[in-house]
Amino acid sequence: MAKALILGSTGLVGSFILSTLRTNPASQFSSIEVIARRSPPAATGESIPVNEFIEKDTSKWAAHVSSLSPPASVLFCGLATTRAAAGGFDKQYKLEHDLNIELAKAAKEAGTKTYVLISSGGADPHSFFAYPKMKGEIEEHVKALDFDHTIILRPGLIIGKRQEHRFAEGLFQSLASGLGKLNRSLKDSWAQDAEVIAKAAIAAAIKAEKGEVKDKVWVIDQKEILRLGDKEWKSV
Repeated sequence: MAKALILGSTGLVGSFILSTLRTNPASQFSSIEVIARRSPPAATGESIPVNEFIEKDTSKWAAHVSSLSPPASVLFCGLATTRAAAGGFDKQYKLEHDLNIELAKAAKEAGTKTYVLISSGGADPHSFFAYPKMKGEIEEHVKALDFDHTIILRPGLIIGKRQEHRFAEGLFQSLASGLGKLNRSLKDSWAQDAEVIAKAAIAAAIKAEKGEVKDKVWVIDQKEILRLGDKEWKSV
């Protein structure tokens, strides 16, 4: 059975990837590696062992990825921040783009076969806007590493409770949740629950592990996220 590595395990989607994997013995993974600046929340009923590397100095993360033996078969990456939290776009770019690519390179060299990236709807390396341009550049640079499988999820607005408060995002989340109560399709077309996104990421990785994914690059849009993470989740 395979080993999974999770980056961004304390974030909104990453935390659901971790909690879903470690309580699901049928997930194809025998162990989970976590690299983070702080420990993720403790879990009850854990059935799959989780090894944590907690280090605030992110410059040490790549070396740890390289040291994993055996290497992780699948890397789930939900590593992200905001411009405000980072202290400016340049610092945000350094974390989201530079660190992501550094860790992806280390994983590729170590022998990781499948890379699963939580990106963003509208990601475009040619965009005039900084955020979608950055997301698009991350996608392109990960694809250039030529993993056996590169799986990219492009969700819309991510619905869920974050540890830090984001005022504008909170307003849109409330709007999406309200519309969803009236008619689910009003929400699903532009916003997805973090847990559903996480399950879609896991489902896609499992399909790759089973040899059911033929394409080297699989871009999963919002509609397919809902299919994999909600409608088809129980059959994976």
